[in-house]
Amino acid sequence: MTTKTRSLSAATLVLALGSALSLSALTNTAHAADDMQKCFGVAEAGKNDCAAGAGTSCAGTSKTKDQADAWKLVPAGTCTKTPSNTSPTGFGQEAAFAAKS
Repeated sequence: MTTKTRSLSAATLVLALGSALSLSALTNTAHAADDMQKCFGVAEAGKNDCAAGAGTSCAGTSKTKDQADAWKLVPAGTCTKTPSNTSPTGFGQEAAFAAKS
């Protein structure tokens, strides 16, 4: 076996292992996403995951703490138990809401 063949075999092995690890990580991420839910009104300013209303574009663009139209991913089942200073109930909501005054 030549040096060139050994190098090619080693590179092929590294690529195969890398691909297998990447696929494993994607599968784990998909399962993790299933265990999460959107929760409005619980993100720190600039720490939302997406959907931050007028004047903002997406992730990291919320202007205020607990912004009513900005959501954060939280473990499933915990949203309505997570404190929120802007929510009428005092806890996160599963949909955007009108902030209390």
